Amino acid sequence: MPSKSPHEVPFAVPDFARARRAGIPEIILAERKAGEQVVAIAQRFLEVEGRAILSRVHPEAEQALRRAFEGREDVDLEWYTPPRAMVLRRKGTTVAPNGGRVGILTAGTSDIPVAEEAALVCREAGCEVRCHYDVGVAGLHRLFGPLQSLLEEFDADVIVVVAGMDGALPSVVSGLVDVPVIGIPTSVGYGLGGRGVGALISMLQTCAPGLSVVNIDNGIGGGAVAALIARRAGQSRTKGT
Repeated sequence: MPSKSPHEVPFAVPDFARARRAGIPEIILAERKAGEQVVAIAQRFLEVEGRAILSRVHPEAEQALRRAFEGREDVDLEWYTPPRAMVLRRKGTTVAPNGGRVGILTAGTSDIPVAEEAALVCREAGCEVRCHYDVGVAGLHRLFGPLQSLLEEFDADVIVVVAGMDGALPSVVSGLVDVPVIGIPTSVGYGLGGRGVGALISMLQTCAPGLSVVNIDNGIGGGAVAALIARRAGQSRTKGT
């Protein structure tokens, strides 16, 4: 039998090679993990990769992580409030840019936490990100300036559109642009079709080609797909120059 890695812990087998193998770094889901478990896994990633990315960090885990890493001279701690995410970096560790460009839009302000989760994944994968928030269909005139910014100024390779309620914005955007669009439905909304169900169904039933959809509140998944698309586009630009 193969011997265990010295960096394994009793309750987890960290995937240190994921970024090199799949293009997206391992992201530690802190949800439903005890604080000491999250700290132990994060410590292993710092030792091997020089970086630990954590999503959905609940208050107990946040406190445990801060006790373990805040104030350490060899570690930088970055806290992202809207999505409750944390990145720990060994001093001197940086993310190599891959040349990809990801645009992100939200329908409403309440959708920002999920959008920020997607943005974090893209940045940690090496992409440049530009965001515009609160441009939903209730005031469609708000959309055109941000779209111009993403397409003409930023030259986005892919656009992530995050929306709850009726979930209409991704279909609208997909019908206006010539780049892939990734729709992320959020659990914003209530009543019949609430908690993201109506938004998800609306996106899945789109008649606008070029729209793909991930699950409700799946900012990590949507960001990962966007980062992979953008990375390929960035590589093509580099080869062409």
